[in-house]
This record gives sequence, C-alpha cells and structure tokens, in this order.
Amino acid sequence: MTYTVALTGGIGSGKSTVAEAFAHLGINVIDADILARQVVEPGTPALAAIADRFGSHILTAEGELDRRGLRERIFAHPEEKAWLNALLHPLIQQETQRQLRQATSPYVLWVVPLLVENKLYQRADRVLVVDVSRETQLLRTMQRDHVSREHAENILAAQATREARLAVADDIINNNGTPDAIASDVARLHAHYLELAAQAVSQEKS
Repeated sequence: MTYTVALTGGIGSGKSTVAEAFAHLGINVIDADILARQVVEPGTPALAAIADRFGSHILTAEGELDRRGLRERIFAHPEEKAWLNALLHPLIQQETQRQLRQATSPYVLWVVPLLVENKLYQRADRVLVVDVSRETQLLRTMQRDHVSREHAENILAAQATREARLAVADDIINNNGTPDAIASDVARLHAHYLELAAQAVSQEKS
C-alpha cells in the first residue's frame, strides 16, 4: 500500500494551498472534498437518491446538487445528516481506495477536512495539520465565502477544535502568514516523507 500522509485543518486554514504545493512537487493528491463532489455529479445514483429523499428542489435548474440548500437542511436535522453520511461515505472511501491503488508518486497526500471528526487519522501513515489561529480562520472564511462573522463562527463550532486536530498531528504547518512562507515548510516535509516512504518500502520487502 502506498505511504499515505493525511492533510487536515479547519476551514480557512489553507489546506488547498498546501496541497497544491505538494502537487507541484509531483505528489499525487487525493482530495476528499473533490471526491464528495464527484460522487453526486448529475447522472450518479447518489444524486438520484438525494433528490428522492429531499425532493427535486434540492437540485439547481441545471440538475446539479444545491449544496448550500442541502447544507442548511442537514445542519438543522441531524438525522438527515446521518442518512447522507451513510450514503456518501462508502462511495467516497471506495473512490479513495481506487485512487490510492493507481497512485504513482512515492507517497500520497490524502486531503481530509473531517479527518478528526470522522476518526480517519488511523488510516494514514502520518498526519499533517495546517494550523492557523481562530481569528485567521474567521477572517478568511468571511472574506472567501462572503458570510457574516456569526455564520463563520457557527461553521467553526461544528468542526473539531484546533486542540483536537493538533493532538493527532505528526507534523504541523503554521499558516498564519503569507502563502509564500508555505513553500519552505512543504519542501522540508516533502524530503522527510520521501525518506519515510522509502523506509516503509524497504521494511515491506525485508
């Protein structure tokens, strides 16, 4: 099995920026958010099941999933969230495993926003947390998503705490500064992960 580094962080932490930096170094990136969108694309059985459950108004005029509408619906109804997770998580996991088998880089970066919440960190060989202050998270989320501070605070409250993420971290990238500062951290960690992946391969062979 390919050596797997799980990347996580709260909303507004800059996971995508970090993942992009690893991708530029030739590392295969498997992004759970992208997979979550792919499994509900128009024409998929999952989207049909969601429309059947919530009604056709959960679709846009183009026949795509109205993500915002769905988020608001499940935010207010925990039982609906549980139903949705039971539908989507196995599909996302199946596609994750397929991409892991097809990976060609020495190690794989597995981007999972809800790594801690769903206790998925045990499936990775190493955990990398992108860490920022709570205030930075709030400001970035408000600017990026054009939402109120109260809305941003509600999103943060629904996620794992910063402390909970740091508790499972093997490595941490502090992303309170500018995006340029990430490059040196990623280069350092990339070299380290190449060593760890090589060690894992030699142990498998011995």
